[in-house]
Amino acid sequence: MTCGRAPWSGSVRDYRLLIFDWDGTLVDSIGRIVAAMHAAADACELARCTDEQVRGIIGLGLPEAIRSLYPDLLDAARVERMRHSYSENYLALESAPSPLFLGVAEGLEAFRAEGYRLAVATGKGRHGLQRVLADRGWLDYFDYSRCADETASKPDPLMLHEILAQSGVAARQALMVGDSSFDLQMAQRAGMDSVAVGYGAQSLEALRAHKPTLAIGCFTELRAWLSRCASGQSVEVREHVG
Repeated sequence: MTCGRAPWSGSVRDYRLLIFDWDGTLVDSIGRIVAAMHAAADACELARCTDEQVRGIIGLGLPEAIRSLYPDLLDAARVERMRHSYSENYLALESAPSPLFLGVAEGLEAFRAEGYRLAVATGKGRHGLQRVLADRGWLDYFDYSRCADETASKPDPLMLHEILAQSGVAARQALMVGDSSFDLQMAQRAGMDSVAVGYGAQSLEALRAHKPTLAIGCFTELRAWLSRCASGQSVEVREHVG
């Protein structure tokens, strides 16, 4: 992966709260999600969707993802069977936790040291998020978190509104970082700036259509850009180019 830059002009930003998607943004789990969805389709005797189609629903809550992939699947029992099969297959694949993307551990530690508050806004259920946080010893790492099974699924902005209300931070001082169109749409509807990451579920080419504030090809670029924002310097988009 290489990173390049393209100029961009914007107002000085004073971010206090960084909100991250989980799968495909912090953690390299996309391949396992796709594999688990294929296995669930097999178990339920449904035609497999393409890898691209499955990647396109990552970020949604699981019920919304299944409905999107299989709109003709109306039998509640079969839907529940698929949900259960997906969860079981994903847990089996996660017997060893998915790795963090390059630069994530160091970047998050730096953000904490610099005084940012950190949050997670994810399509995972609460049980799943607590499990992966516990696996990493991170149960108390993030200041706030919201999951799809306890609020509205992305791209509804409700989970961001709830994080903002809990933190007392204004939308203009928060930044949503994600790898899917649902993350960017959610941020836009919440009146919040966003960062598109091009190493997860969807390409930067697709994500640029949602006009993110910043587009990056590797996580380490976020820290450099935020440092420029914090120092009051002019900022620019940095985009993945290869």
